Amino acid sequence: MSRTITAAELKDLEGAVLIDIRDSSAFEYGHISGAVNIPQEQLLTAELPKDKKLVIYCKGGIVSGDSAEQLCDMGYDACDLAGGYVEWLRSKMERRDVTEAVELSLRKKFKKSIWCKFTKAINEYELVQPGDRIAVCISGGKDSMLMAKLFQELKRHDKFPFEVVFLVMDPGYSPENRRVIEENARSMSIPVHIFESDIFDSVYNIEKNPCYICARMRRGYLYSRAKALGCNKIALGHHFDDVIETILMGMLYGGQVQTMMPKLHSTNFEGMELIRPLYLVREADIKHWRDYNDLHFIQCACKFTDTCTTCEPDSRSVSKRLEIKNLIAELKKVNPQVEKNIFRSVENVNVNTVIAYKDNEGVHRFTDRY
Repeated sequence: MSRTITAAELKDLEGAVLIDIRDSSAFEYGHISGAVNIPQEQLLTAELPKDKKLVIYCKGGIVSGDSAEQLCDMGYDACDLAGGYVEWLRSKMERRDVTEAVELSLRKKFKKSIWCKFTKAINEYELVQPGDRIAVCISGGKDSMLMAKLFQELKRHDKFPFEVVFLVMDPGYSPENRRVIEENARSMSIPVHIFESDIFDSVYNIEKNPCYICARMRRGYLYSRAKALGCNKIALGHHFDDVIETILMGMLYGGQVQTMMPKLHSTNFEGMELIRPLYLVREADIKHWRDYNDLHFIQCACKFTDTCTTCEPDSRSVSKRLEIKNLIAELKKVNPQVEKNIFRSVENVNVNTVIAYKDNEGVHRFTDRY
């Protein structure tokens, strides 16, 4: 019979094998140091040492106990981690202050790979103007937290007057995930403004495209609250990899050529604008910044994935974006420039060589002027 250990007891286990049974994307997003990733569906057939203690964990500790129990029945010395990754993360962040180290890393080690690309996007696409009041929207992940610190750094340069509000919407997070966001903000000295909504409950029973509807509703709530706070812009944490993945997703799944724009006007909130300051920052560099500073963030805290895909399997949580990400990784093995080329393709469109294109005036075909 297996037993459950706490995050505090984990520190005292020497020589134990720590096994993360979440899917590979969740593991890549963040995991306990030293853990190996063996997704739950592969765990019982994997080659595991019988002379060492095995500590099994998932996101919230919901199914790791069953997995540990099964391993014990097979003759292994296994136990599970109470509360899973989220509880370990919460305990790790208690009373921690990383502000100075994080800010120094952006000025020194990551100046070229992150800071300079952040400022280049702001200048090249004219994302921030004098007099702006920007709602920096924080979801709790690595991208938005980094964006918040970059805006704080930009404010310190004070080349022209603008204001920022660090806005967090709680769409129905579990108490554990909410605490993770609050602790990360506190440990990095980000003064967040938190407001609640019931979006997760609203979309939970929607069968078709719940994630798309959730994203649209989130944006609407963020626009509304930002405008109420006197802001004229909201900033989202989409990065370079999000842009090129969107291009391929549009082509392969949507049958159209489109991209994620660096800025756009809101169609429903007059006078409001959306900007993406991480537009030129690579995800690999964001992960490097995260790991260099030993930072840990939530992945996705909605009810579809709150227990992680291994805890509550659901085909709706299978991401087409992950498929595209894997495809790009394979293409990069053959052509290291493939990511840059995908990005450049939407900057270098030759309208004379496309069959048709559409704009606000309608569809235009090459036969119209042939």
